[in-house]
Amino acid sequence: MRVVAITACPTGIAHTYMAADKLTETAKKLGITIKVETQGAMGVENRLTDQDVERADIVILAADINIEQSDRFTKHRCLEVSIQDALQHPRRVFSQCQQLLLAHQ
Repeated sequence: MRVVAITACPTGIAHTYMAADKLTETAKKLGITIKVETQGAMGVENRLTDQDVERADIVILAADINIEQSDRFTKHRCLEVSIQDALQHPRRVFSQCQQLLLAHQ
Protein backbone atom coordinates (compact mmCIF):
# COMPACT_ATOMS: atom_id res chain seq x y z
CA MET A 1 0.00 0.00 0.00
CA ARG A 2 1.25 3.47 -0.89
CA VAL A 3 0.08 6.27 1.37
CA VAL A 4 0.51 10.01 1.42
CA ALA A 5 -0.52 12.00 4.47
CA ILE A 6 -0.94 15.54 5.69
CA THR A 7 -0.61 16.39 9.38
CA ALA A 8 -1.77 19.73 10.78
CA CYS A 9 -2.87 20.89 14.22
CA PRO A 10 -4.27 24.24 15.41
CA THR A 11 -0.99 25.54 16.85
CA GLY A 12 1.16 23.85 14.23
CA ILE A 13 3.92 23.00 16.63
CA ALA A 14 4.47 19.70 18.43
CA HIS A 15 1.48 17.56 17.48
CA THR A 16 1.84 18.21 13.74
CA TYR A 17 5.37 16.82 13.74
CA MET A 18 4.79 14.10 16.34
CA ALA A 19 1.89 12.73 14.29
CA ALA A 20 4.02 12.76 11.13
CA ASP A 21 6.76 10.83 12.94
CA LYS A 22 4.30 8.33 14.42
CA LEU A 23 2.66 7.63 11.04
CA THR A 24 6.06 7.26 9.36
CA GLU A 25 7.46 4.94 12.01
CA THR A 26 4.31 2.78 12.10
CA ALA A 27 4.14 2.56 8.29
CA LYS A 28 7.75 1.35 8.23
CA LYS A 29 6.92 -1.40 10.77
CA LEU A 30 3.92 -2.47 8.67
CA GLY A 31 5.78 -2.42 5.35
CA ILE A 32 3.74 0.49 4.02
CA THR A 33 5.25 3.15 1.77
CA ILE A 34 4.42 6.64 3.07
CA LYS A 35 5.29 10.28 2.53
CA VAL A 36 4.02 12.87 5.00
CA GLU A 37 3.57 16.58 4.40
CA THR A 38 3.41 18.74 7.51
CA GLN A 39 1.53 22.00 7.68
CA GLY A 40 2.76 23.61 10.85
CA ALA A 41 4.11 26.80 12.31
CA MET A 42 7.03 26.64 9.87
CA GLY A 43 4.63 26.50 6.91
CA VAL A 44 4.34 23.56 4.55
CA GLU A 45 7.26 21.15 4.80
CA ASN A 46 8.01 18.01 2.79
CA ARG A 47 5.38 19.12 0.26
CA LEU A 48 3.70 16.29 -1.62
CA THR A 49 4.27 16.46 -5.35
CA ASP A 50 1.56 15.76 -7.91
CA GLN A 51 3.41 12.52 -8.64
CA ASP A 52 3.37 11.51 -4.94
CA VAL A 53 -0.39 12.00 -4.84
CA GLU A 54 -1.00 10.20 -8.14
CA ARG A 55 0.97 7.13 -7.04
CA ALA A 56 -0.79 6.89 -3.67
CA ASP A 57 -3.49 4.34 -3.01
CA ILE A 58 -4.93 6.53 -0.27
CA VAL A 59 -4.51 9.93 1.36
CA ILE A 60 -4.56 10.33 5.15
CA LEU A 61 -5.67 13.76 6.34
CA ALA A 62 -4.63 13.86 10.00
CA ALA A 63 -5.70 17.38 10.78
CA ASP A 64 -7.70 19.33 13.30
CA ILE A 65 -7.74 22.41 11.04
CA ASN A 66 -8.39 23.06 7.37
CA ILE A 67 -5.38 22.08 5.33
CA GLU A 68 -3.87 24.17 2.57
CA GLN A 69 -4.58 23.11 -1.01
CA SER A 70 -6.96 20.30 -0.07
CA ASP A 71 -8.31 20.40 -3.63
CA ARG A 72 -5.23 18.32 -4.62
CA PHE A 73 -7.02 15.29 -3.20
CA THR A 74 -10.54 15.60 -4.61
CA LYS A 75 -10.05 12.68 -7.02
CA HIS A 76 -8.43 10.37 -4.46
CA ARG A 77 -9.57 8.15 -1.65
CA CYS A 78 -9.10 10.05 1.58
CA LEU A 79 -9.27 9.03 5.21
CA GLU A 80 -9.81 11.92 7.60
CA VAL A 81 -8.65 11.41 11.18
CA SER A 82 -7.80 13.65 14.10
CA ILE A 83 -4.23 14.40 15.11
CA GLN A 84 -4.88 12.45 18.33
CA ASP A 85 -5.91 9.35 16.36
CA ALA A 86 -2.70 9.54 14.34
CA LEU A 87 -0.66 9.92 17.54
CA GLN A 88 -2.40 7.38 19.74
CA HIS A 89 -3.74 4.80 17.28
CA PRO A 90 -1.61 4.81 14.10
CA ARG A 91 -2.11 1.07 13.49
CA ARG A 92 -5.86 1.60 13.58
CA VAL A 93 -5.49 4.44 11.08
CA PHE A 94 -3.67 2.14 8.65
CA SER A 95 -6.24 -0.59 9.25
CA GLN A 96 -8.97 1.91 8.35
CA CYS A 97 -7.03 2.72 5.17
CA GLN A 98 -7.00 -0.94 4.18
CA GLN A 99 -10.72 -1.28 4.93
CA LEU A 100 -11.47 1.77 2.81
CA LEU A 101 -9.44 0.41 -0.09
CA LEU A 102 -11.11 -2.99 0.12
CA ALA A 103 -14.57 -1.40 0.20
CA HIS A 104 -13.85 0.41 -3.09
CA GLN A 105 -12.52 -2.55 -5.08
